Amino acid sequence: MATILVVDDEMGIRELLSEILSDEGHVVELAENAQQAREYRAGSTPDLVLLDIWMPDTDGVSLLKEWSAQGYLTMPVIMMSGHATIDTAVEATKIGALNFLEKPIALQKLLSAVEQGLARGIERPRTAPPAASTAPAATAVPDAASPAVPTEIPVDAAANGNATRVPEAEMHFSFDMPLREARDLFERAYFEYHLMREHGSMTRVAEKTGLERTHLYRKLKQLGVELGRNKPEPTEQ
Repeated sequence: MATILVVDDEMGIRELLSEILSDEGHVVELAENAQQAREYRAGSTPDLVLLDIWMPDTDGVSLLKEWSAQGYLTMPVIMMSGHATIDTAVEATKIGALNFLEKPIALQKLLSAVEQGLARGIERPRTAPPAASTAPAATAVPDAASPAVPTEIPVDAAANGNATRVPEAEMHFSFDMPLREARDLFERAYFEYHLMREHGSMTRVAEKTGLERTHLYRKLKQLGVELGRNKPEPTEQ
């Protein structure tokens, strides 16, 4: 889904947020202080940052100011704190923070804030699009020493031995599409495949995919997978 950087000096908070966000399908990167966050941001741009305010080396507001001054504040940032005042929250918002979450963070508030933050990140491109080139595109010549990379999900053998195409494989897949879109496409095909193989049994799909049923239902709803169409057709008596 998305890459989320969690910056917090408390190990318990980092582990908890990592577990929750990973269950939601996100890639979670962790930083225990501002310096680690600086190093990560210097080399990568996450889709969202959850930033603690009170940290021992540099506080979150100061780090937010640094990123803003250096032009690194190109992604949504949600501030977190259990002791911050309203003035601190207002200051962070003025600098560029998108939201503020008070610890202990309620699960629903966290997921809602993350969803809003990721939606805002899509609305606001993080980097300028590359300038269009007037030069003709070069024709790719396959390397004889390297096998061709398939651009669609391959045909798989069903349990009955007959060749069956994985659901959603007919959807146009391209390695040129954005990572988030490609990941959603793969996850949807992945879950529909297991639903088909397990004849719509959520219990068996949960066991196969390693997800709890609650998280599985939420993931299928998020991906727009229709459960009814994966159930087997009734047999005639």
